[in-house]
Amino acid sequence: MNRVLIIAEAGVNHNGDLGLAFRLVDEAKNAGADVVKFQTFNPQMVVTDSAEKAEYQKMTTAKEESQQSMLRRLALTEGNFVELCNYCRGRGIAFCSTPFDFESIDFLNGLEMPFWKIPSGEITNYPYLVKIARTGKPVIMSTGMCEMREILEAVSVLRENGAGAIKLLHCTTQYPTPYEDVNLRAMDTMRKATGLEIGYSDHTKGIEVPIAAAAMGAAVIEKHFTLDKNMPGPDHKASLEPAELKAMVEAIRNIEKAMGDGVKQVTESEKDNLTIARKSIVALKAIKKGDIFTGENITTKRPGTGISPMKWRDVLGKTADRDYREDDLIKL
Repeated sequence: MNRVLIIAEAGVNHNGDLGLAFRLVDEAKNAGADVVKFQTFNPQMVVTDSAEKAEYQKMTTAKEESQQSMLRRLALTEGNFVELCNYCRGRGIAFCSTPFDFESIDFLNGLEMPFWKIPSGEITNYPYLVKIARTGKPVIMSTGMCEMREILEAVSVLRENGAGAIKLLHCTTQYPTPYEDVNLRAMDTMRKATGLEIGYSDHTKGIEVPIAAAAMGAAVIEKHFTLDKNMPGPDHKASLEPAELKAMVEAIRNIEKAMGDGVKQVTESEKDNLTIARKSIVALKAIKKGDIFTGENITTKRPGTGISPMKWRDVLGKTADRDYREDDLIKL
């Protein structure tokens, strides 16, 4: 199994505070994530004045606040992102940020990012996809709220316009996602339909589902995290806290080791137990030289240092060439 790319999604959980953003970078690094990801946007270019917030956002922010007002409060400046990118480099973790408008694409294209991360909401945004693709950089695209035809359309747009390597993330755009809506088997469907590497962007509570996705062959795992779930803001309650993020990363790394190469064979760690756990053919009771071995005077017992019980039929009917006490290993 190849190494899973783990993206710690900080998103807007910095609440518009650069100091909190730095702390999120530290926690992502401490947890062992490969990438820490933010969100870059100009609120006026992303939503109209009248755009409503999602229900989960209404539940976690002031109800009378518009979506645009909320985004203005959560936005960082371009200078902040330059500082974050430099800070990530110094900490030894990759920086990434998802652009939500054309200006943000132009700005982020000048920063050091390993790939573009396209959010689910932009998968039907043709000019956005074209602009991303024409940079020629690799793309990881989430597919929440999508039918397969929409995914295939978006992939075609990216390919036709020169995008680099494309990976897709199965995703359910609900915060938190009910377990019955996760549908991890959709990863296999997407893999077969596109021939691309498939990962998983998780919005469930806890860490079980992304771990299961890793075991099912996810190439990428993305998960929101925060410093504290009780902080004000739209995404904190559906995010992991630092200790949970670290536990998820450690579990996924263990899964990587456990998947192995698929060859069924005796491992080094279990070789010593082979003779302990298996059995040999032994004397069930005292046997005299010249006696015939039968089902009445031989049996199988541990340890497995003698004749294997799979040779049972070869032993039956043979003549004992010496005396045996009970439990002695039978020899031919």
